[in-house]
Amino acid sequence: MAKEADSKYILISRGPEGSVKIAEDVLNVIAGIAATEVDGVEAMAGNMTDSIMGRAGVKKNSKGVRVFLSESNDSVRIDVAIIVRYGYTIPSVSSKVQDRVKTTVESMTSLKVSDVNVRVALVGGNDTK
Repeated sequence: MAKEADSKYILISRGPEGSVKIAEDVLNVIAGIAATEVDGVEAMAGNMTDSIMGRAGVKKNSKGVRVFLSESNDSVRIDVAIIVRYGYTIPSVSSKVQDRVKTTVESMTSLKVSDVNVRVALVGGNDTK
């Protein structure tokens, strides 16, 4: 059983029955899956470790995603790094990613998403996965 201190948790609600917390990694996965569902997103862009793991066959849905809790603890900011498929309009794809990630995270977690920042790391074809 993992210790709570091993991962960051975000408090969703607190009531007489107890509290509900979501691990930051869960938000990363939700945002990563939501971003890759947008037409024109070839893949998520991760760091070098993620790239090596991907080539080894380990798929990580949270690569290229970072979640930041606001200082007032009432909202989150999400940064995503994507690879845009060649032939798609970057501003259009980026806007759709922002909308999809914000809507999905808010509906699944009831957290308020203040910002979704998209970084286009690469433009690629079907062979970049």
